[in-house]
This record gives sequence, C-alpha cells and structure tokens, in this order.
Amino acid sequence: MAANEPQLVADVPCVCGENPLWHPTQRRLYWVDIPRGMLLSYDPATGRHETCLQTDPIGGFTIQQDGRLLLFMAGGAVRLWDGAALVTAIEGIPQEADTRFNDVIADPRGRVLAGTMSTPDRPGRLYRLETDGSYEVIIQPVGCSNGLGFTPDRRRVYYTDSIPREITLLDYDQATGALTNRRLFASLDQSEGLPDGLTVDAEGFVWSARWDGGCVVRYAPDGSVDRRIDLPTPKVTSVIFAGEAYEDLYVTTAGGDERGADDPLAGSLFRLCPGVRGVPEFPSRVAV
Repeated sequence: MAANEPQLVADVPCVCGENPLWHPTQRRLYWVDIPRGMLLSYDPATGRHETCLQTDPIGGFTIQQDGRLLLFMAGGAVRLWDGAALVTAIEGIPQEADTRFNDVIADPRGRVLAGTMSTPDRPGRLYRLETDGSYEVIIQPVGCSNGLGFTPDRRRVYYTDSIPREITLLDYDQATGALTNRRLFASLDQSEGLPDGLTVDAEGFVWSARWDGGCVVRYAPDGSVDRRIDLPTPKVTSVIFAGEAYEDLYVTTAGGDERGADDPLAGSLFRLCPGVRGVPEFPSRVAV
C-alpha cells in the first residue's frame, strides 16, 4: 500500500465509529459504534472483523493492565468487560444521567481522563477517574469533550473540544494527575470541519481526525500543519497507531446510517501506512 493511501479494512456502516485502540497481547484492534453500543474488533493477521459485544452506548474504553476492557458508557456508567461478562465499576454519575461519556485515555499511572457530552441544558465535563475508583471533574465547561494524547515526555496533554474547534495543550503532573496552564495548540475555521479524536506519534507529532473535514491532519509540536491525508468519507472520527511495530494508523469514521451512492463507505474502518511509528497507549489500572 502506498504511503498516505487509505485502505478499507472493515466495511461496517457504523453510525459513529470511534475510540480505536490496539490490544497488544491479543494483537487485534478494538473500536466502538457509540450509539448502537457495539464493541468491534479487527484481526490484521486474518483480515477479519467481528462484533464482540452489544450493550448500552459506549463512548470510549481503555485496556486494563490485565487485558480486560474498561468501558465508559451512557449515564456516566463504567463497566469492565472480560470477553464474556460485564462487571459494574460505577453504576452512573448523577450529573451525567442524561448524557454519556465520549473520548477517554489512560494516563501513565493508570488513571483515566474521561470526557462527557454536553446537553441542551448544560455543557460537558472532563473527569479524572483514579485507580481506586473515585472520580472528580477537572475541566468544565466543555462543548464536546474529545481527543486526548500525551507528549512523549509525559509532561503535557493535548485535549480537544470540538465545539469551539480547538485543540489545547495542558501541563500534566504525573504524580498527582493535575492538569494546569491550558493554552491553545491549534484552531480550525468553520470550513475545515471539527477536530475529533487524536493520537501522538513517536516523534511527538499530533494526528487529529476531522469530523466533516474528510481527513486526518498531522500537526508538528509547534502547532503547524505537517501533513493532511484525505479519506473517502467526510465524518472522520478518530485515529490510533497499531500493529506489532505500531506502524499502521487506523482511522474510524461515522455516518453509516446515512450511506448513499455519494458516500458508500461511511462508518467504515480504514488503515494508513504513514511512514512513522506510534507508541503504545498506557493501560488503565482502575480497581473494579
């Protein structure tokens, strides 16, 4: 496959495919179709994909240190999936009863940063879930909490709020999990779509998906645009490096419920070979 040429790997009409994440011990990629509550997987060794679970809406997930998946769901619920059964870690968060989690990421200590969607009555929030299962709000208000990623030195965090079309950068204290000194990293105008999920590669560059922008954009650490890769569908939702060498970049998309002749691949999973490597995501270590 030529560099920067998207390859279709799973022709699945996801309503909102999101949160792709490589499972290093199972050697497969997981992702979700948020509103349908579907957890899907793709095995690059066989080229096969399957639906592993269908439940309540899943906004995002992390992979626990022991290999199980920690699902962040509707109503602020958090549940652990071991491949067979769901175990509840948090039944729900009262303030999130009428909304759901969206994008999430584990930090180097195994905590989880987890954002929620806004509602007509109030904006969203970003939570920090501690390893003991306690949680607190660390950023509010938020329009649409989205992509997160750590710099290679683990001293800063990129954070996306899609509604103002901004990616911000915050200082991160690994010992406490505190986020401070939030400042603008990149902003988009209306014609460029919305910044959605993101990941950070081994060189410290940021890969950001563009909802209604039909592309993935690579930003240099100074915020300048290094590269743009177009996808054959407009609602590009998230990206992650995967594979044993983390050389493949997987891209999720949305709009599968509105497929038509002019957009026949909406909701599918794609793969890019961008010529740079990613790094493994941190595992969560939340006690359940």
